[in-house]
Amino acid sequence: MRSGEPGSEAARRRSLIPLPRMVAAAAESRRMLSGWTSNVVDTVLAHLFGYDELQSNLDLIQTYRLHIAQDINQDNLQLFVNSYNSRKDLEIERPLLAANNSSGTLKCPTLLVVGDSSPAVDAVVECNSRLDPTRTTLLKMADCGGLPQAVQPGKLAEALKYFIQGMGYMPAASMTRLVRSRTHSASSSGSTEVPRSRSQTSNAHLETTTGSAVTNDIQEAPQTLELSC
Repeated sequence: MRSGEPGSEAARRRSLIPLPRMVAAAAESRRMLSGWTSNVVDTVLAHLFGYDELQSNLDLIQTYRLHIAQDINQDNLQLFVNSYNSRKDLEIERPLLAANNSSGTLKCPTLLVVGDSSPAVDAVVECNSRLDPTRTTLLKMADCGGLPQAVQPGKLAEALKYFIQGMGYMPAASMTRLVRSRTHSASSSGSTEVPRSRSQTSNAHLETTTGSAVTNDIQEAPQTLELSC
């Protein structure tokens, strides 16, 4: 292309942009991109961890911050966050005990797991209130936030084994770390305790509204199971 053509003149003008302006524009672009990425990362961290964990468990938070910021495609992550925030309600409702109609709720045995300091604990409790009490188990894990599988993997694995045994599977599997006590909930007329001694105890609690799913006893009233593992 000859120097007299319009395209060459435009290229010459672009080449005359002062270097400080170019450096400033590049820095602003990096700042905006970094801020956008940081906002997405902070959004995901706030979803996964409770306030106490964000303030106290700094090593774990930093590990996940680096993983989310560096190992995950940020465009895809933003799309995932947008999709999550625009999700629709499942429109499930707890069936009436006398109606025997479970068309608007889950029909399979369900285990809900949440850390007691998780930002999602209230939402999980509300979800539990909408499910069939004869098929639903709520596990609240003490000293745990939004990632019980990372913070308390042993306790979670033991609770899953206990839940599966309650459905009639793995009868020969030993429960070496769980201690169980059964008490009626507030809607019951009395209380009973069925202790089960084990070698170790701590503070994970399993709350369920089913009476026969985990034992062979036939109970009409809803119950609460508390597990220490």
